[in-house]
Amino acid sequence: MPTNLPPEALDKWEEVEAARAPRDKMEKMIEFLKYVPHHKGTLKLRGEIKRKIALIREDLEDKKRKGTGKSSGGPKLFVEKEGSAQVAILGPTNVGKSCLMQAVTKANVFVSPTKYTTTQPVPGIMDFGDVQFQLVETPAVMEGSGDGRAWGPVTLGVARNADGVILMVDLARNPVEQVELVISELEKSRVLVKKPNGRVEVERRHAGTALRVILVGKLIDCTLREVEDLLRGYKIRDAIVRIGGEVTLDDVEDAIFETTTYKPAVIVANKADSPGTIANLQKLKKHVNNRIQIVPMSCEKKLGVEELGKALIQSLGIIRIYTKEPGSKTDTGRPFALKKGTTIGDLAKSIHKEFISNFLFAMVWAKRLPFSPKKVGLSFVLDDGDIVEIHTRSG
Repeated sequence: MPTNLPPEALDKWEEVEAARAPRDKMEKMIEFLKYVPHHKGTLKLRGEIKRKIALIREDLEDKKRKGTGKSSGGPKLFVEKEGSAQVAILGPTNVGKSCLMQAVTKANVFVSPTKYTTTQPVPGIMDFGDVQFQLVETPAVMEGSGDGRAWGPVTLGVARNADGVILMVDLARNPVEQVELVISELEKSRVLVKKPNGRVEVERRHAGTALRVILVGKLIDCTLREVEDLLRGYKIRDAIVRIGGEVTLDDVEDAIFETTTYKPAVIVANKADSPGTIANLQKLKKHVNNRIQIVPMSCEKKLGVEELGKALIQSLGIIRIYTKEPGSKTDTGRPFALKKGTTIGDLAKSIHKEFISNFLFAMVWAKRLPFSPKKVGLSFVLDDGDIVEIHTRSG
């Protein structure tokens, strides 16, 4: 059931939402916690707010150490995104994360048999066909990472910020224990790699917009009125709330605090070429039971790179859309990497906002269409490999 916070706590949360500066937001969160009662129903909430406070505090202290224009060499909590998608590489120590980076990117990484060598996130670009993935090697996950031990806040902060994750295991050791350790520590920080039954998105709008709940799915053990009452109880009066799949009132409350997030995942099973690892790979496959795609690899010999690229495209739901100028015989050769479900309108916005206001029609070339090219409008849903020619009033 929802945490049923007292009115004083709800008022304090409104102050948290209004705060913009990191230090001010942190201080408001500390105040908010004083009004959150201690009982089983608030355990997850208190843990999540404490995690956020710790992240802000560490970031502020890091900036203080660096000073203006200086670098302390301290760990970064977030890595600025580049490429088509950012993917965090997570795993226990010595599973081959640095070796993977060396195999598929040009990042300057140090491969060492010494445990816990990586102490800060290291980004690098993996080129796969027409798609660029930004891989981020993170410090090793250990028991207690989700509770703030060692580099846990850094590693799990990178995972939360990424578009997807690679869970890396060493097939020469027990892969089931390794993957369960990583998943367990992720879940402590409310990052899920197993797709939830439902999804709630809270999009804040300017004052006067009013509250609008769009339900495309099913509410479990609650009504739409109860959802609206909960949202208004948290002073959410101007927002669009989208609910898909099967959702409980707890899920709605989680979305308010942004506590739970889902990240598509791929398991990289390293050292697949080592003697005696076939049995461990089968154990891992049986345990995972097709819930997460497994890519056997030998990072040292660069085996499985092609399969990893395909798995990332599939798990992240990336489609490549090619464009061509009206009258041109060929496309530009450089696709837009977009999400499944993207429409002509979404593509037009990503090119230039004027393409929407001046839009006339689009021509789409695709093998799946009975007649190609096909003349379509803004709502037409695109698929991987489509070639699009947009016609506007100006052109």
